[in-house]
Amino acid sequence: MAWEISEGNNLLKVAIDGRFVAAVAPALREEVLAKIGEGTNVLFDLSKMVHIDSSGLGVLVQILQKAKASGGKVILAALQPGPKIVFDITKVSRVFEIVPTVEDAAF
Repeated sequence: MAWEISEGNNLLKVAIDGRFVAAVAPALREEVLAKIGEGTNVLFDLSKMVHIDSSGLGVLVQILQKAKASGGKVILAALQPGPKIVFDITKVSRVFEIVPTVEDAAF
């Protein structure tokens, strides 16, 4: 898996490419959590994420908790059908704002 983080105007945009699994989840978590400050919003572009496991879900939830505690919010964009099944089965989709495209994200 690869990821790219861009920053600007109190927004972190995190684009995930590939499989978001236990082998890479801790490194992404540490990098994103270190960048969240007061009022930081986080936008995840998941258009190229092909799989997510429980470790990946856990990282997203931890990032959501820190962002909310800091006065920001998290939006997941372009969640693909395969990973969406995992979100739906685990009911994690209920705690995130999920939008069809990155352009649909509004903070």
